[in-house]
Amino acid sequence: MRRGHQRRRRRGDVRHGVLLLLAEGPQNGYGIIRELAERSGGTWRPSSGAVYPALSLLEDEGLIGPADDAGPKHYQLTDAGRAEVDQLADRPAPWVDATEEATSRLGGDADLWKAFGEAAMAVRAVVQTGDPAAGEAATRELVGLRKRLYGLLAEAGD
Repeated sequence: MRRGHQRRRRRGDVRHGVLLLLAEGPQNGYGIIRELAERSGGTWRPSSGAVYPALSLLEDEGLIGPADDAGPKHYQLTDAGRAEVDQLADRPAPWVDATEEATSRLGGDADLWKAFGEAAMAVRAVVQTGDPAAGEAATRELVGLRKRLYGLLAEAGD
């Protein structure tokens, strides 16, 4: 899904997602961005321009602080942050909302769209390696997959 075609998530979604991830343990901003994208199956990829300001705001509010023992620029929840997470317990995680929203908008099976998003993230990772051999192998795999999917459609039509 191209970035321009995503519904813009509300600012509270990023805030909520960051708090939930930090409730699981300390993370840095980049790890949070990656984890949000992965948990949504690639249907929601908040930008650094959304996550880093949210981290700053949460720190200003006293909900998160530096995690000294986890490495530089890692954050963890404070006691106030844990209380905030407890108050949000009845709300679905924003990555669940993003996946359900994409499924309803595109139609079909949520597991299928999640798998598609995860495959797209894997392709992106191969491209980012810059390894020509990996790129060629990934291309062969995708061409083979496309043929097998069309084969499934042909069988379903019989």
